[in-house]
Amino acid sequence: MTGIIIIGAGKAGASAALALRRGGYTGALTLLGAEPHAPYDRPPLSKAALLEPEPPAPAWVLTPEQAAAQNISLRRGAEVTSISAPARRVHLADGTTLPYSKLLLATGATPRQLPGAAGVLYLRNYEDALALRTRLAPQSHVAIIGGGFIGLELAAAARQRGAAVTLVESAPRVLMRGVPAAVAAVIAARHAQAGVNLLTGVGIARIARAGAQHHLHLADGRLITADLLIAGIGAAPQTRLAAAAGLALDNGIAVDEWLRTSDPDIYAAGDCCAFPHPLFGGRRIRLEAWRNAQDQGEAVAQTMLGGTQPFQAVPWFWSDQYDLCLQVAGLAEPDAPTIARHLPGGTALHFQCDAQGRLIAAAAAGGMRLGKEIRLAEMLIAQRARPSPAALAAPDVPLKSLLAPMAMADASSS
Repeated sequence: MTGIIIIGAGKAGASAALALRRGGYTGALTLLGAEPHAPYDRPPLSKAALLEPEPPAPAWVLTPEQAAAQNISLRRGAEVTSISAPARRVHLADGTTLPYSKLLLATGATPRQLPGAAGVLYLRNYEDALALRTRLAPQSHVAIIGGGFIGLELAAAARQRGAAVTLVESAPRVLMRGVPAAVAAVIAARHAQAGVNLLTGVGIARIARAGAQHHLHLADGRLITADLLIAGIGAAPQTRLAAAAGLALDNGIAVDEWLRTSDPDIYAAGDCCAFPHPLFGGRRIRLEAWRNAQDQGEAVAQTMLGGTQPFQAVPWFWSDQYDLCLQVAGLAEPDAPTIARHLPGGTALHFQCDAQGRLIAAAAAGGMRLGKEIRLAEMLIAQRARPSPAALAAPDVPLKSLLAPMAMADASSS
């Protein structure tokens, strides 16, 4: 029976499937996942999955029972080998061929590999998390390459498990991509306080392995010897199927404002796709974030059902490290100046505006109560607001008062 097929049973794919049913779609709906598990959330893999006393079960997004109740055909361990776009058919490794009327690619991303290094561990799926938690032993020495979100979250987990940690980042500081320098400095200081040896601004000349130990020869001549080597150097979008099907690519599967690919019957959402964002001058971006996967899954479902609303959700990221919650709304420029709002408790909320004074980003690292302030900043970004720098910096000027009247009502009810 021809219907909608979703390739990729992660957050974006599962969100899209559920949104299609909520939106009134009653036709055949198939969700294909390459992993043996039902759809689950990935953020806990670098946090709870490594720190809980007993190995936890995945944080399910859509259980087989829930899928059955929604009449979603959830096929686990289903590897898609190719797409025949002219014939509108999907080919699986087991020889099965499935027809579709519309196809959604939610294939996600895969960790970038460290060339020429043996025995390196990565974190992307549940099995990776289980392998890591068995190796993060007290008194062991863990070397982590990469000072982005994943590398830092793993460093925090390893220290909390009692391991010694050295983190190597070739950039001048950690969190170079998408986090203002002032906020990154707060995170770096917390890691240093926890005992992480942060080495920034230095590259790796070569990596060797002798028995169970890894030897990192740094470009400045230093040698790091570790029992465990983990790489967190970014992720590459999964575009193999799209490329073979002849779809346009541009740092991911290229889609328009409605998440449509260059084929009118094929859509893409989540980590795998790059889309033009109207809030940032139509700049084409690709986001590897839980919120984006959820939002795009829901948005693409509406498009597939005939909706005409372009996708323009404000990007939002978070990362939990030790007792800090890092939150970023919008798209921060790493080296752009910031406007600091000092909040009670010593936390500072940092804003960035473009050349015309429009608010484009807000970021902070502190306690969970930051959530309300970041949410208000997110609403200001969505409004294309141009608040005065003085108002942004003044903690006695409520952010809610800077919102347009309609958004103020929404903020009061949330």
